[in-house]
Amino acid sequence: ATAAVKTRLHQRGFRERVLTAYRSSCRFCKLKHAELLDASHIIPDNEDGPPTVDNGLALCKIHHTAFDRQIIGVTPDYEINVRKDILEEEDGPMLRHGLQELHGRELILPKSKKYYPNREYLDWRYEKFRKAG
Repeated sequence: ATAAVKTRLHQRGFRERVLTAYRSSCRFCKLKHAELLDASHIIPDNEDGPPTVDNGLALCKIHHTAFDRQIIGVTPDYEINVRKDILEEEDGPMLRHGLQELHGRELILPKSKKYYPNREYLDWRYEKFRKAG
């Protein structure tokens, strides 16, 4: 059997640049284990998002998935918002501490302003989040 795998050639470099800019920690929860971190695109590849640091966020696996699935959104003013139905849900500590308590917090930004997330990219992405909610 033969399997074909599609690889984004820029992905490794993008990941390295984003994790370096964000000091290898999740921008939502501060987790610092590189093996549990991803370089998340604000505007995805399939929407022609550029592989640049200002189009990326260093996020742990759970927050990356929540961001991609429109459970968490980030405003152009760097405020983290959690979808209303998730805020109203009752479950265990992971939901409460891992997602709900992020609502209204400020995104942890890189030290250098040149690496800050592009506000126009965040606005584009936040619109998708608002429509999903």
